[in-house]
Amino acid sequence: MYSKKILFFVATFFIYFNFFTLAVQADQLNDSQMTVGQAQEILNINLDSDTLDEQDVPAQIEQPNLPPDELYKAKIIAVGEEQTQEIYGGYTEKLKKVTIIILDGKEKGEVVDTVIGGLEGIESSPNAHVGQKVVVAKSYKIDQTVTYNIIDQYRLDALLIIVIIFFILAIIFGKWKGFGSLLGLSFSIVILAQYIVPKIIAGENPLLVTLIGALIISASSLFLAHGFNKRTSISWLSTMITLAIALFISKLFVNFSYLFGVGTEESFYLQNIGIAQIDLRGLLLAGIVIGTLGVLDDITTAQTAVVGEIHQANHRLSMRELYKRGLVVGREHIASLVNTLVLAYAGASLPLFILFAINHGTPIWFKINSQLVAEELVRTVIGSMSLILAVPITTILAAYFLRNEKIKAETEGDSHIHHH
Repeated sequence: MYSKKILFFVATFFIYFNFFTLAVQADQLNDSQMTVGQAQEILNINLDSDTLDEQDVPAQIEQPNLPPDELYKAKIIAVGEEQTQEIYGGYTEKLKKVTIIILDGKEKGEVVDTVIGGLEGIESSPNAHVGQKVVVAKSYKIDQTVTYNIIDQYRLDALLIIVIIFFILAIIFGKWKGFGSLLGLSFSIVILAQYIVPKIIAGENPLLVTLIGALIISASSLFLAHGFNKRTSISWLSTMITLAIALFISKLFVNFSYLFGVGTEESFYLQNIGIAQIDLRGLLLAGIVIGTLGVLDDITTAQTAVVGEIHQANHRLSMRELYKRGLVVGREHIASLVNTLVLAYAGASLPLFILFAINHGTPIWFKINSQLVAEELVRTVIGSMSLILAVPITTILAAYFLRNEKIKAETEGDSHIHHH
């Protein structure tokens, strides 16, 4: 019995190892990889901008060596009356004098005054009130003076309460499985923050790093949430196989549609902070892999459970019948999850849709053709295709491995009759 389990896990690991080894080799042989620096060159070409020679760049003005801004938590203890003043261009500015007390850092307990407000009709004055917590930046000026400016609301306390409510609901309704899923979630965040992100920043292959991280994340999240048993192993194997196929499809579609990973404003930030060694196309593929992994766990575990319970209800069903009946339920999963995935991406990109809708001067084909829209479209299609493929893959694996699973109800009934 234990030898079969060991053989199953070895076979599972061997299959996935071969899949991602081939994928990494293909990625390394791909001549169209693109770093941030290369992306900038393409953008310059597309914008018909000539590369500036050194002599064309004016000598850099020597900047004073000012200390960096310091950030503090603070609380508003007094709010003055709102004042209105006209500024250049006929605009009206609304201002409020605010008194704050610093809550942390080396200036804890200090009371300072600042001003909040903005242009009327463009940036309305914040609704500041006594007791409100804010984030304050202390800035140093050339004349050796300092200013304190409220730059944001302090919302960590609210976020902590929201997360605690989520944890409580997961534990109340999920019991031990809910607790295990939270452990898996925490472990996934650690892998992302401590392994995947630092490795990519260090210049390593984003695809290889993400594949290794996905292997660890999927195993930890599934086994911690659902336990170490045959059904969970089938779900994990199905997830890995589907993820390998999704990776192949991702590389094919990304290359076919000439995507380079420069379609979002985040890629422009990467160009401006001096991380030129990052492969943007690999980063795009890595993001697709992680996004796909998040939805695959759900459908593979659910589909495995469906096949297992069908077998428990009628253990005389053959593997073929188990597959056919499990696929009936799987089609319902496909119909609902594909719609859910598309709406999730659409919701995240809603400001983008509004921006395009109000830009009447640009043809619709030009908007869809842009890398910004094309990347989201390809990402959504790949995620949806992965969901569709996961259903038959999981169903056939579950039907094969669970067709001889021990029948709990029958065993209990036989035991009861025997003792009579």
